Amino acid sequence: MNSVFGSVFWLLVTLGVLVTFHEFGHYWVARRCGVKVLRFSVGFGKAIWKRIGKDGTEYQVAMIPLGGYVKMLDAREGEVDPALAGQEFTAKPVWQRIAIVAAGPAFNLIFTLFAFWLMFLVGKPDIAPVVAATPKSIAAEAGVRTGDRILSVDGREVATLSDSMDAVVNALLGRDPLPMQVRGTDGATRNLVLPLNQLPAGQDIGQYLDELGLKPAPTPAVVGVVLPGKPASVGGMQGGDRIKSLNGTAVDSYEEFQRLVPQEAAKSPTLAIVVDRNGSTLPLSVTARMESLEGQPTNWVIGVQFTQREPAVLRYGPLKAIGASFEMTWNSAASTFNMIGKMLTGQASTKNLSGVIGIAQVANASANMGIGWFFSFLALVSLSLAILNLMPIPVLDGGWLLYYLIELVKGSPVSERAMMAGQYVGLVMLFTLMGLAFYNDIHRFLPS
Repeated sequence: MNSVFGSVFWLLVTLGVLVTFHEFGHYWVARRCGVKVLRFSVGFGKAIWKRIGKDGTEYQVAMIPLGGYVKMLDAREGEVDPALAGQEFTAKPVWQRIAIVAAGPAFNLIFTLFAFWLMFLVGKPDIAPVVAATPKSIAAEAGVRTGDRILSVDGREVATLSDSMDAVVNALLGRDPLPMQVRGTDGATRNLVLPLNQLPAGQDIGQYLDELGLKPAPTPAVVGVVLPGKPASVGGMQGGDRIKSLNGTAVDSYEEFQRLVPQEAAKSPTLAIVVDRNGSTLPLSVTARMESLEGQPTNWVIGVQFTQREPAVLRYGPLKAIGASFEMTWNSAASTFNMIGKMLTGQASTKNLSGVIGIAQVANASANMGIGWFFSFLALVSLSLAILNLMPIPVLDGGWLLYYLIELVKGSPVSERAMMAGQYVGLVMLFTLMGLAFYNDIHRFLPS
């Protein structure tokens, strides 16, 4: 699927699912409280599909898919038929209005738990947390070596590379020294501290990761399969051979070997390859050929397939997945609040905000990585929507909750004038936030 089309498609799927679930929360609780719902809309603007339900509610899908709304019978928006006065929103007790407004974020939270549960149930394919460090980087200076397996980050055990990097990314927001336990290729366990406090303030996560220099370990240059009749087979190479050098150049990884083969074969097809086989060093002579393997462009090949990185699948049974989903939701919420707090206090850059373009790209990437990854993505976006909507900004659910909490305290509703002023302030704040996120999305496409 084309990346642009895929990004748009999976963005629409994401927004369609999450907006529908959010608005259904408002709708369901409003109906339980006896409030008449006039319209349930997924999207804004002109309707592209609609129908009237048996309950008299108009259900529609609108052209602009960046949200949705539930329109209830409300005396503030016009005269109400006396026969329907008991179903009018503002006539309901304040605790019912609070329940109706809070139901949207609450349903997003419920969906987050469900999506994480599904993720753990179907499994999220990953790789083992085996890492390396860019030479002279902060990670290298801290003692990270190629082939180190991360066992824990900041005292929390990790089982996959994404788990370990997520923990590191969260720590980068605060730029505090980060303790980490690793096990080296010699089997020895070491305790390290990444001095994140050496990083300058005001950069985005991508820049911090570059300066930190912590990255997945390169794929080892170990032959997995030798294709019959190909140059490597003719030259005596076998599965399990670890390639040590090619034409006198040391080889440390699969990636390095793949780069050297066409480079050296262009000079002379006959390649001098030294391998380690069961502890013994063997020199081999392999004559590369120009071929196209498995539909790839024609290039110099010798006919070998290498072993892949060690897989690590995050998967639990139905019962264990319930507890794991609660823990994941808690940790993700804590990370989100941590990031918001750091940005409000200036300790983290607002460059880390992403808008609809960034979300679309991640939606497409996660869908391509498998259903488990897409469930994880949906859970995180749903949680972010719940937290965003609970912020005390007028026009958001959190702003209305603030009004109703004030009403509870003072015993009377907030004045229409105060509400109107708050709405204008809220719109300015919301559009500023959206503009900043959109600017960040565009800026990421531009050259440094």
